[in-house]
Amino acid sequence: MAAPVCRQGLRPRVSGPRGGLAGRGAGPGFCLTPPPPQALSWSRQLPWTWSALHTSAVRAKNRAARVRVGKGDKPVTYEEAHAPHHIAHRKGWLSLHTGNLDGEDHAAERTVEDVFLRKFMLGTFPGCLADQLVLKRRANQVDICALVLRLLPAHKFYFLVGYSETLLSHFYKCRVRLHLQTVPSKVVYKYI
Repeated sequence: MAAPVCRQGLRPRVSGPRGGLAGRGAGPGFCLTPPPPQALSWSRQLPWTWSALHTSAVRAKNRAARVRVGKGDKPVTYEEAHAPHHIAHRKGWLSLHTGNLDGEDHAAERTVEDVFLRKFMLGTFPGCLADQLVLKRRANQVDICALVLRLLPAHKFYFLVGYSETLLSHFYKCRVRLHLQTVPSKVVYKYI
């Protein structure tokens, strides 16, 4: 016959030296062994196990991706001058693809690919990018549009364009085209 079981967590009852149940009041349904210590006890004996409610004033101010306002001597581009909530109103998307439509798969993979493409272009054209890249995905083709400063001779730009297109085409198993426009200096939209 199986040993009687306690109702508080299915622990067997403790038997006394005479074979009966130990202690007083050992009727049916009583457990004489103390419950095991809990790993996360909510008692106030341990200082780290209880929590208190802290309140502070709400500061609903979003400062992400914004250029700080200075004394009017900081040049900013058109993309930097407008806040992120103006996307699709005053400025366009920097990555154009159908991954964000309802029911489309692999949106996270496209985001990782976008980060890789931006870092690759930043390393391939060191100090030459005048503004953010615009990435466009059309069917089985990736177009990369960029404004480039005229810091290198033309033959080096041609080599870097061919190198980038060939290497990225092998990486992504699709056609990759670079559309570069050279500018003499960084295009300033306004001063903040």
